[in-house]
Amino acid sequence: MDFYIVDVFAETKYAGNQLAVFYGAEVAHLSDDEMLQIAREMNYSETTFILSPEQRDGGYDVRIFTPAKELPFAGHPTLGTAYIIQREIIKNSVERVVLNLGVGQIPVSWKGEVLWMRQNLPIFGQIHQIQTLTEVLNLEVNDIDRRFLIQEVSTGIPFVIVPLKSLAALKKAKVNLDKYYQFIQIAKATEILIFCSETYNSINDVSVRMFAPYLGIVEDPATGSANGCLAGYLAEYNYFSEPKVDVRVEQGYEINRPSLLFLKAEKKAEEIEVFVGGNVVMIAKGTFVS
Repeated sequence: MDFYIVDVFAETKYAGNQLAVFYGAEVAHLSDDEMLQIAREMNYSETTFILSPEQRDGGYDVRIFTPAKELPFAGHPTLGTAYIIQREIIKNSVERVVLNLGVGQIPVSWKGEVLWMRQNLPIFGQIHQIQTLTEVLNLEVNDIDRRFLIQEVSTGIPFVIVPLKSLAALKKAKVNLDKYYQFIQIAKATEILIFCSETYNSINDVSVRMFAPYLGIVEDPATGSANGCLAGYLAEYNYFSEPKVDVRVEQGYEINRPSLLFLKAEKKAEEIEVFVGGNVVMIAKGTFVS
């Protein structure tokens, strides 16, 4: 099997979120356990498998694994895999590639060097108490921006969205694993995204961090699925004083993997359209020995 390593949501090499993409005739014959073992061997947040070079219903069948389990959807694997499909399978510039994922078909389009994916409509779920999340995140009640709710949002995978007042609060957050595992017993979401409007780089609009210990991800450097949920949240609650979002989001600074994501969302009637974009950088390619 051929494999490729790319950095997604990266402005330069060795930044953003790493992704391993596997492609070749043997991929379709791998069992679920074998895919999981390979994902553990790569040990990135996610590893993807392109099952065939042929399209089905206008899209390419792709499976996504963390080191712990398979996911029906994830953001940076969607963009990174679309990049490899265009470069190594289609071998030509195209305006759009569709991936067949567990959540359905997700289209990825190109605007210059930026890849954009349209995510599913956000679904707003369970609301959580401030005290509960401050205990999980080792924060104080005064660190939470109480103008907005702590709420689960999903565009395919649910995330708990936690608004913070400051970059200082964002920096000091640290997951208390005992409290975290107690919390996910009562929540549908196992992943937590925290954010604030103070940033490391003044050109950016929002700074975020994402934690998913249950998936084997202590902290993720760039999370397209979580930021899609954040885009919907920002639009729903008029975070920037309007139901339209067009922002630059930084992530990964705390773990030395600075990342940049572009978010667009707009609330129309009762629906919110969500788009997440970013750059992909090729790092390496090789052959996996069977």
